[in-house]
Amino acid sequence: MEGAVDWVMQNAWMLWLVLALVLGGIEMISLSLVFAMLSGGALAAFVTAVLGGPTWLQGLVFAVVSLGMIGFVRPVAMRHMQQRSIEDVRTNVDRLVGARAMVMEAVDSSRGLVKIGGDVWTARAERGEFLPGDVVQVVAIDGATAVVAPGSETSPYRS
Repeated sequence: MEGAVDWVMQNAWMLWLVLALVLGGIEMISLSLVFAMLSGGALAAFVTAVLGGPTWLQGLVFAVVSLGMIGFVRPVAMRHMQQRSIEDVRTNVDRLVGARAMVMEAVDSSRGLVKIGGDVWTARAERGEFLPGDVVQVVAIDGATAVVAPGSETSPYRS
């Protein structure tokens, strides 16, 4: 038993490194940032062990660094992760909602064509009818059809 304790004392750096890697792996699955902070504490303990610190100091460094990171670093990191605007989250067709579109072919409640940012889309009116040249606003995307409503401006050209 004494030989095992001696081995652990002499190779504590290896145990801290393995713990740091295991905690980092758990963080990749959980994405909670708690295990990343614990992994940081284990890395600090690893450095303490490599520099020849006693086992009690390694444990203390692990505890202090882990708690400090959970208390101070994690909240800052979480705030930065949550500061994304809705524009950053919207992708593909979701970005079209709110965009202006030019009516290419008369749009009514069942059919029509509009040009949105250089692309021609099938469209239907949320309410009313629109003639070629009208500027409308995309209020929704329903499959491959843009649902449009009156825009803030209309073109003087109407056919």
